[in-house]
Amino acid sequence: MSITVTDNGAARRFEARDGDTVAGFADYLRDDRQVIYPHTQVDHAYEGRGVGSALARAALDDARERGLTAIAACPFIAAWLDRHPEYADTARRPDSDVTD
Repeated sequence: MSITVTDNGAARRFEARDGDTVAGFADYLRDDRQVIYPHTQVDHAYEGRGVGSALARAALDDARERGLTAIAACPFIAAWLDRHPEYADTARRPDSDVTD
């Protein structure tokens, strides 16, 4: 299995492909300040094979390169961030900006 992740801007999602097969995707909503990741999905045939992690890493690396704040509305991306604190400078959860 050789997974490649690309930004499909027309569909507003990162796609993980195994050849011509879409193994998974991470949807996004992007503007000039931030990017929101509302949903990630991996095909059942590819679960447990690192496809979701590859999508999360590619999406967050892209946000970092663009200088955007990444908002992890997707439970998968949020959980992935909990295991990868090296992305704390780039991403946050939707409720983490609440102030008193």
